Amino acid sequence: MRKESKIKNLHDLRAEITRLKALAREQERYLDDQYLLLQAKIEAPYRFLKSALSWVPGANTAKGLFAKRREGEDWLSRALRIGLPVVLNRLFLRKAGFFKRALVTLLSQQAAGALNKDRLSAFINKVTDLIRPSGKKRRPRHVDYGIPPDSETY
Repeated sequence: MRKESKIKNLHDLRAEITRLKALAREQERYLDDQYLLLQAKIEAPYRFLKSALSWVPGANTAKGLFAKRREGEDWLSRALRIGLPVVLNRLFLRKAGFFKRALVTLLSQQAAGALNKDRLSAFINKVTDLIRPSGKKRRPRHVDYGIPPDSETY
C-alpha cells in the first residue's frame, strides 16, 4: 500500500514544510500546557504537606539532615550526624528516658556537625605521630672532597 504524496513541485514542498512547522508549534504549546497542568496537580499535595509540616516542631531538624549540602559539611559529618545518635541510643542509653535520649541526640548531632574529614584526618595524624617511634637522627658524616691533609701540594 503506497501513500500518494500531494507534493508535486517546490512550492508544494515549501507549503508542506510550513504546515508541518505550524503543526509542531501547536503540538508543543499543547504539551507545554499539559505539563504545566500536571505540575500544578503534583505541587498541590506537596504544598499542603509542606504547610502541614511547618506546624510540626522538629520537622526542620529532620529536613536539615537530608538537605542537599551545608557549607563545610562533607560525607563524614553527614553520616555521623545520622549514625552517631542511633549508635549512642542503642548501645549506651538503652534504658534511658525520652528526655535523656533527645538531649544526647541533639548534642551528638552538634558534635558531629563540628567534625569533618579534615579534622579527623589531622587528629589521626597527630596520634600516629605520637605512637610512631621516631628514628634516631644520624649525624651526617663530614665529607670533604678537598685537598687531603697529607698531600704534597704545598
